[in-house]
Amino acid sequence: MRDITTLACEHCKNRNYTTTKNKKKTPDKLGFKQYCPFCRTHTLHKETK
Repeated sequence: MRDITTLACEHCKNRNYTTTKNKKKTPDKLGFKQYCPFCRTHTLHKETK
C-alpha cells in the first residue's frame, strides 16, 4: 500500500527528495520543510506527480 512520492521545492520547483506514504491513511498531498541545496535555505517541499 505504500507508494514512492517525489517532493519538490516550492520556491525553485526542483525535485530534491523522495519519500513513501500510505495512500489510505493520507489521501492529501504531503508537505515537509526541508533543506534545498539549490536555494541554500530550508523551504517547503510538497508532493508532486
